[in-house]
Amino acid sequence: MNSSTQTVLAHTRIPRHIAVIMDGNGRWAKKRFLPRVMGHKRGLDALENMVKRCAELGVQYLTVFAFSTENWRRPEEEVSFLMG
Repeated sequence: MNSSTQTVLAHTRIPRHIAVIMDGNGRWAKKRFLPRVMGHKRGLDALENMVKRCAELGVQYLTVFAFSTENWRRPEEEVSFLMG
């Protein structure tokens, strides 16, 4: 998969630290009439790709904010999936 982020980084200096807030996975799934957990699965796939790409590029630190205190109010099945 090729993204605009990868294209930009190929032409600039690589940052030492990248921070990401994962948001919108449930909305992504809902827009496609899929269960919310499918959106979280796609988010996980994207995160795994990001971790690999950061390692390849030499990014020293990757901070991921993936679960807020408000997320504990989600349905039990969804929280269980996210914690898994």
